[in-house]
Amino acid sequence: MVSFEEIEEVYKRLEGRLKPDEFKSMVEEKVIMMNGLCDSKTAAMLVASELGLNETIKIKDIAPDKGGVVFIAKVISIGDIHEFSRSDSSTGRVVNITFADDTGSIKAALWDEASDLVKIGDIKMGQSLKVKGYIKEGQRGLEVNVGRGGNIEHVDKAVAVNLEPMKINDIKSGMSGLNIIGRIIDTGKVRAFQRKDGTTGKVTNLTLGDETGKIRVTLWDSKAESADFKIGDTVEIINGYARENTFSNQIELQLGSGGNIMKSNTAVDYSETFTQIADIGINSAYSVTGHVSGLDEIREFDRPDGTKNKVSNIYVSDDTGRIRVALWGEHAELVNELDIGSEISIIDAFAKPGRNEEIELSAGARTRIQVLRK
Repeated sequence: MVSFEEIEEVYKRLEGRLKPDEFKSMVEEKVIMMNGLCDSKTAAMLVASELGLNETIKIKDIAPDKGGVVFIAKVISIGDIHEFSRSDSSTGRVVNITFADDTGSIKAALWDEASDLVKIGDIKMGQSLKVKGYIKEGQRGLEVNVGRGGNIEHVDKAVAVNLEPMKINDIKSGMSGLNIIGRIIDTGKVRAFQRKDGTTGKVTNLTLGDETGKIRVTLWDSKAESADFKIGDTVEIINGYARENTFSNQIELQLGSGGNIMKSNTAVDYSETFTQIADIGINSAYSVTGHVSGLDEIREFDRPDGTKNKVSNIYVSDDTGRIRVALWGEHAELVNELDIGSEISIIDAFAKPGRNEEIELSAGARTRIQVLRK
């Protein structure tokens, strides 16, 4: 049963359009219909929206207490349609779309019949739409839910979008709804993996740079499969979210089905920052440049899972010091190409305590190595 106290605040906005018991009954019916996907207050907001609380507002004015809202905005990203099973054994569908206007952006979840508009191609990137839904606090902030009682209409006018990109150096862990423009300075291979539910996912990585720094970007599933980018391309990322990698202690950007990545014609300046060897600390990634002052042989070994791997060690020196660098996997073969005195740049190697408590660098899958002169 729904407590009227929980929905009284929403009821007051109806300004006497129906009796309290009638409103409560409609909310209880909505809770049952949504099959536990929303609480009583959210159901009350949806009912209020259906009753006509639908003044058009700007995205920046959308707040938790607005309940049902109507806004006109442009589609800037479309996610994948996900199917799920309800407790009554019926199948539900949902897709996430990011909308933007000249005041900001917001994510919208389109449920069931509303999600079919994406499936049949009625909703596409760049369209201007009038959206009617209700507000809910999501995992990464406010979002609009469009289900029964909601509505999507095409609007025959252009919507100006003002998405100010964030500089890479200003990104902090936990931020969401991030928009950045950067130049691709490294790409990775698309990898398949098994989820806990037995389905197969796809993932790949890019590294982007701007004039303030660089950041590793992880693309998931359809974004990974469609990632047709090369080093040197400039791209714009819309609706990413940031989190800290507990291994590298660095902030990384994640781009799932609710985000988007596209090529951009914007000019972006980037130059790699190299650290002098004497200034390297532990438990962080560094880029160094210098000459090879020592070479060891390749050593093969068995991993705990029974597969084989290989490693070799080199020593790199600059004007401030000398450091041991462990080259793992494919990097290990580099010792066959180098000589004492070869000039080399090692980008994004992880620093950790080594022999005799000396700091050493570990060059793994995330590391790029450039031989400047053999």
